[in-house]
Amino acid sequence: MLGMCRGRRKFLVASLALLFIPALTWLYLSVGSFQVKPLPLSPLEALSSTPVGGAGERQALELRVRVVEEENRALRRELSRPPRSPSAQLPSNNHRGNQSRTHSEEGTGDNESQKAVTVGNSSDCVRHPVVDKCETIHVAIVCAGYNASRDVVTLVKSVLFHRYSGIPLHFHFITDSIAQQILSSLFHTWMVPAVRVDFYDADELKSEVSWIPNKHYSGIYGLMKLVLTKTLPSDLQRVIVLDTDITFATDIAELWAVFHKFKGQQVLGLVENQSDWYLGNLWKNHRPWPALGRGFNTGVILLLLDRLRKLRWEQMWRLTAERELMSMLSTSLADQDIFNAVIKQNPFLVHQLPCFWNVQLSDHTRSEKCYKDVSDLKVIHWNSPKKLRVKNKHVEFFRNLYLTFLEYDGNLLRRELFGCPSEADHNSENLQKTLSELDEDDPCYEFRRERFTVHRTHLYFLHYEYKPSSDNTDVTLVAQLSMDRLQMLEAICKHWEGPISLALYLSDAEAQQFLRYAQGSEVLMSRGNVGYHIVYKEGQFYPVNLLRNVAMRHVNTPYMFLSDIDFLPMYSLYEYLRKSVVQLDMANTKKALVVPAFETLRYRLSYPKSKAELLSQLDMGTLFTFRYHVWTKGHAPTNFAKWRTATTPYRVQWEADFEPYVMVRRDSPEYDRRFVGFGWNKVAHIMELDAQEYEFVVLPNAFMIHMPHAPSFDITKFRSNKQYRVCLKTLKEEFQQNMSRRYGFAALKYMTAENNS
Repeated sequence: MLGMCRGRRKFLVASLALLFIPALTWLYLSVGSFQVKPLPLSPLEALSSTPVGGAGERQALELRVRVVEEENRALRRELSRPPRSPSAQLPSNNHRGNQSRTHSEEGTGDNESQKAVTVGNSSDCVRHPVVDKCETIHVAIVCAGYNASRDVVTLVKSVLFHRYSGIPLHFHFITDSIAQQILSSLFHTWMVPAVRVDFYDADELKSEVSWIPNKHYSGIYGLMKLVLTKTLPSDLQRVIVLDTDITFATDIAELWAVFHKFKGQQVLGLVENQSDWYLGNLWKNHRPWPALGRGFNTGVILLLLDRLRKLRWEQMWRLTAERELMSMLSTSLADQDIFNAVIKQNPFLVHQLPCFWNVQLSDHTRSEKCYKDVSDLKVIHWNSPKKLRVKNKHVEFFRNLYLTFLEYDGNLLRRELFGCPSEADHNSENLQKTLSELDEDDPCYEFRRERFTVHRTHLYFLHYEYKPSSDNTDVTLVAQLSMDRLQMLEAICKHWEGPISLALYLSDAEAQQFLRYAQGSEVLMSRGNVGYHIVYKEGQFYPVNLLRNVAMRHVNTPYMFLSDIDFLPMYSLYEYLRKSVVQLDMANTKKALVVPAFETLRYRLSYPKSKAELLSQLDMGTLFTFRYHVWTKGHAPTNFAKWRTATTPYRVQWEADFEPYVMVRRDSPEYDRRFVGFGWNKVAHIMELDAQEYEFVVLPNAFMIHMPHAPSFDITKFRSNKQYRVCLKTLKEEFQQNMSRRYGFAALKYMTAENNS
């Protein structure tokens, strides 16, 4: 009979199983120690007897198959046990939520936990827990700051990756303003089906816990879990609470199903602390807070919120904390100390989870005694500041598991899951409708599709600090780049001391390479006023204008200098532009200040420190006006001949294909997303500025220099692919038609200029 439990049962095995029905019936009648509902012996029988019609029937059938599998497992467990009293029964199904047993039996200590691992996890069966009626799994996470926002992404990836059951997830994030901005943007652009996200302002909760002295590195946010009964919606009955440094190795639905093992007044599901911290023997005069035995770790908590509220949890933990702080003076492990002090006084509150639900890799860890084989583990908790440098005989396995999700392509987690219907997502529906209206037979279909592609975006990937200037003249340099231009970052930071907003087009793996590069650079780490915004790769084109728009939207200064990553601005350009803001009354006029662009073919250049030095190098042939030999029209209107002798700003007129680098107000129009890769991406933007009656003013003492590099992949495609050039021409014509509709008669000059150029 055990062979029937392996993986997906083959039809032959299911057929042979029918021979055992009489024997099974005899056992059922003779034991008489349990009650089960009549059910098919094999899910294949249910499959063979149920007609598969529409999608609704298929989903109902799949759900029934999983229910049958779970009930069969319960039946076999009962058959394998010795007879019990006639009063013993299988769990009823009257409660809200999943009542079926999972294979993980809770333990009450190290030995029983190991026994649970051996009995429950060493089976060859593939078991997927069933949560009744596709009820939503609720997960609460406290997340504050830039680093925690990065960490939580790895946690979410591991949860989504193992979501075999397709059950809806609802994340409740208790965040500061920084993490909320980052995570709300991330989930909005991630567009994962059957995932809902809500945010709760941690700043409003600070007064609830700020009176508690805390020495833990998590600071005040490490105490926020104590007030979840007040913070989360009053009708929310249960929630899984996770630290940000958690990695899942199984379906979170298995953990959710453990709620139904709570008995009596149990309201907290916790794993025993896997160190001797609460035993007080780690060093001389070590005095921890009171705890039951080794205490419990709060990196993973199951909270029965409705019961906790009835028990007046708020009053309970406050009184305990006040009493203990009289002698302890402060907490060392934040909320964990207070949770343990409460449990010490009220041990009936805790339901001990098997240790594999929170394998702790902290200092002084005893986690190796938790399991016999790493394949048994469910949740890894990197609760050490050392993270990947912790000591454990299986640390390589844990490190590889963590790195897998760290670099895993999050776009793959957008897949639709079977089993439970998803709540309607209007953004996704509108996107699908828009895409369905495109003609897939159009030779330029891929170009048109890119305009509507939603790229997953992680704002402020690194720590960011900016203090607004009092004179309202501050300027942010805006640029975009991919991995092959990373080497320009340090040089730009040395040339521009003001704020910078960068959009980086990277894969998940490249984002981690960038992180290591940045953290290893003294130049980059010394700059807090650089905002790094990761736009994750998707599609076959480089979305250059989308990247520019992302960087522009997160400019925090009144003005922005729109540059490219392969240009080095002159050393004093930042201060010069700020002075020009006042001199040219930028606050009250619509001006685009042109910074003349030059280029060098030398990888090593003695960068000119003044206009006089630049003119000397220009005359010697070390420098050239930008693209003078391949794209003269792009910068010809700047009038370099006049600039050589100019001492005051001068106005120039727009001409066809003009694409200077300009400083504008923050409220200037965005770039048109239809232009991707190479060609016309800046030209269209300058045309838009002209249509909105911006005045182009060339600065006489400003300059920037383009540094040499290998040709980009997109310019190579433009030069070698005729269809690419045909589609670009088509998009140009459509853009000009749109301009005519928006700006009327005044926009006709753009079509005339194009025809005459």
